[in-house]
Amino acid sequence: MKKVLKSIILLSAAVFIQNGLYADQFTQKDLDFGSAEYKSVVKEGRKVFTDTKLGTNTVTCNECHPNATNTHPETYPKFQKQLGKVATMGEMINWCIANPLEGKKMALDNPKMTALIAYITHERKGVKLAPGKH
Repeated sequence: MKKVLKSIILLSAAVFIQNGLYADQFTQKDLDFGSAEYKSVVKEGRKVFTDTKLGTNTVTCNECHPNATNTHPETYPKFQKQLGKVATMGEMINWCIANPLEGKKMALDNPKMTALIAYITHERKGVKLAPGKH
């Protein structure tokens, strides 16, 4: 029985891999579209990052973090003293919005939050991941 079960599992795995079900397949058209979408979201993130309306006191993210400096997205998740816990970059962005910018936190799945994260991460493109690092 064990031998039959093992054979079935191996055969299933072979079919699964052979059919390409283990990963998405991308055409050049898909890659071009995805690249354009990414660039568009990064551009929107830069716009939000420099928008005085993100908070209520006309301060922008860019004033403390010109070109997203000293944000270190490559180190998240990590312990954030201000939050008293291990946090995601989105949670830290919300802390900044609520405190220095005196604004309203946004949902982590808000397109503006996605754009902010995309922009900040894009500015650190090529930096080695270092989760938890300070």
